[in-house]
Amino acid sequence: MTAHGPFSRARLLPSLLGLLLLLAGLAMLIGGIRLVMLDGSPYYLIGGLAVAATGVLLFVASRTALLVYGLFLLGSCVWALWEVWLDWWQLVPRLALWFAVGILLLLPWFRRPLGAPGQGGGVGTKLVGAGVVVAGIAALVSLFMPDRGEIDGELSHERVRLENPAPDAAPGDWPSYGRTAFGQRYSPLNEITPENVDQLELAWTFRTGDIPGPNDPQETTAENTPLKVNGMLYVCTPHSQVIALNPDTGEEIWRFDPKLSTQDAESFKGWAHMTCRGVAYHDEASYGAVPPASPDMPADRCTKRIFLPTADTRLIALNADTGKPCPRFGDGGSVNLATGIGDFNPGGYYSTSPPSVTRDLVIIGGHVTDNVSLDEPSGVIRAYDVRTGELVWNWDSGNPEETEPLPPGEIYTRNSPNMWSIMSVDEDLGLIYLPMGNATPDQWGGHRTPPMERFSAGITALDIATGQVRWVFQTTHHDLWDMDVGGQPSLTNVETAQGPRPALIASTKQGSIYVLDRRTGEPIIPVEERPVPQGAAEGDWTAPTQPFSKLDLQPPLMTEQDMWGVTPFDQMLCRIEFKGLRYDGIYTPPSVQGSLVNPGNFGVFDWGGVSIDPQRQIIFMNPSYMAFTSQLVPREHVGNAQRISEIEGVQPNKGAPFGVILQPLLSPLGLPCQAPAWGYIAAADLTTGEVIYKRKNGTIRDSAPIPLPIEMGVPSLGGTILTAGGVGFLSGTLDQYLRAYDVATGEELWKGRLPAGGQTTPMTYAGADGRQYVLVMAGGHGSLGTEQGDYVLAYRLPEQPQ
Repeated sequence: MTAHGPFSRARLLPSLLGLLLLLAGLAMLIGGIRLVMLDGSPYYLIGGLAVAATGVLLFVASRTALLVYGLFLLGSCVWALWEVWLDWWQLVPRLALWFAVGILLLLPWFRRPLGAPGQGGGVGTKLVGAGVVVAGIAALVSLFMPDRGEIDGELSHERVRLENPAPDAAPGDWPSYGRTAFGQRYSPLNEITPENVDQLELAWTFRTGDIPGPNDPQETTAENTPLKVNGMLYVCTPHSQVIALNPDTGEEIWRFDPKLSTQDAESFKGWAHMTCRGVAYHDEASYGAVPPASPDMPADRCTKRIFLPTADTRLIALNADTGKPCPRFGDGGSVNLATGIGDFNPGGYYSTSPPSVTRDLVIIGGHVTDNVSLDEPSGVIRAYDVRTGELVWNWDSGNPEETEPLPPGEIYTRNSPNMWSIMSVDEDLGLIYLPMGNATPDQWGGHRTPPMERFSAGITALDIATGQVRWVFQTTHHDLWDMDVGGQPSLTNVETAQGPRPALIASTKQGSIYVLDRRTGEPIIPVEERPVPQGAAEGDWTAPTQPFSKLDLQPPLMTEQDMWGVTPFDQMLCRIEFKGLRYDGIYTPPSVQGSLVNPGNFGVFDWGGVSIDPQRQIIFMNPSYMAFTSQLVPREHVGNAQRISEIEGVQPNKGAPFGVILQPLLSPLGLPCQAPAWGYIAAADLTTGEVIYKRKNGTIRDSAPIPLPIEMGVPSLGGTILTAGGVGFLSGTLDQYLRAYDVATGEELWKGRLPAGGQTTPMTYAGADGRQYVLVMAGGHGSLGTEQGDYVLAYRLPEQPQ
């Protein structure tokens, strides 16, 4: 090496930078050629040439490098502002790296060895400086611009105030999954307010001891919302244990372990889920006088019952006071939910969600594993006598007219649409409302029968006494996108021009929120059938239109410009992937080419549903936005391909002409290809159907390689709750926090750090001393990769001095 060679001491830094830029430019050039061939942006091809040329010129110590790079940087600024204007997170992958290189080139250690004129001189230096200034100003100004996708509004203090029509419950209790059978997730407690919520502190912590084991399925989750009733808290764990706790101290009172029969290594292979979202409570006294004792009635009368669905297909009735099985219910306290189901793999059928209870019945549906075959268990809904466990009626969506109990030895219709989530009940109307899924597989429906088509992906109202269908409202026709109605429908009264109407609010994965008259299924907020993309796979078909509600939080049409990344390179790769997929907007049919599904399988709203303030007439919610891809795999190419989970590997769809590969649209770095924000907190006006506000929510602290609390708005899985004090709560974000919000504005008022992921719905209750608690289960979520644990945490305000 000579004093004048490319690696002389003075020229070492620009030579090394030149080599890196040459490699970067060649990568951009190759990717840019591919993108242009897909009819994408030519920027990366042009930019690759410019960056590579800058690298060569730096390596040979030519001052022309500054001129070329200055033109490239200014051009990049113009292109970036033309594509995304002043959107800070969208500007980052387009300009941040090139801005940093521009700064380096202005430093004397890089500039002087090129023989450039002195400080501030030279056209190239001025161009680089101008590019740095423009990029810097754009970044600075964009920090103060409204965030993309946000709606800035405030709830009016002059609101219609209606009486809450929900069933009676003690104000300090939370006796049902959604607090009452109406599923509003609204508490009349008001001790905690926007003015004092920032004083919340941890009151107690309890650990269940139930943590994921080596033989558990990947999606082992603690999605439980505990109940507070009968002076106790009732918690269920992923392995179907029930624990009764003291609400004031968190001390264990009793525990019931069903000792799952399937808990061994071989049985757990292929399971999709291991979860318990909740239990149900039934009290004879709430329906009138407790029946008197009789000589033939056991001493343990179980007038207060906890109903527990287990992962090994049992429905168990427990004495709510003692935790012991109720001996008169079924066979020693349980009924076998596998009866009449037929063959299924372990975990292929059981109830992950709590049943619903009425005066005389406990009513339960079931989870069926998606995308395994065309011969999966039935989606039957069954009603049992709450006292004896005797089957009273069954509603099989594959045979909807025959609701008399199935004769012994027969099985329910295989593969009929199921209801895996939580039902709502209006006992005054005598109706129970089912949020329905579809017949598996999700992405190919050429085999579906007329009953399957009628009842999938919508709301079905059944007569409580008989199980007969009273009305049906379908939210997705011929569902090919896994658009199950995942959330519990919420019941309330809605003020209209004709006066209050009894309403049902159904949140959906596609983002439309349907507000229906719960007596008839007729829309209260208008619903419009609109044309959607056509062109299904061979042997299948697509519905020509789909129903869109006026109250809609669907994402806008995605474009190439919406592709995102941390650097220009992963953004470019995301743009290449986007252009290689079929995408004609929402409801683009699955394809062998690969289709973009936006919103994706997790949905804008999933099983967390929404919460309702029946007095203020608002919906409080947590929409999320994550695109997926759906690629059909012809049967001859499926072979022995491995199914790893519901979103990994090839889903076999045995019996169908196609398997399918489902996965989120992610960059090579594992980050979403679509630009943030990915998660929000929002509110809508029930009287007008208008969104009041929508604010990005959550940080990347627990998702990024470096735990930085950057507020980008992250997805959440789990639901919101509301209180009469004007505070809402959410724990389901991918970062580990329980958050409190001002319901009037959506402003985050407080957050408490959780020891594990809180992918569940919190609840609130009053202790024996009348103080208000907020409780959450933090156990994490295997598929989402959040920290797993076994924590139950209760928060309250500090005790005020007397």
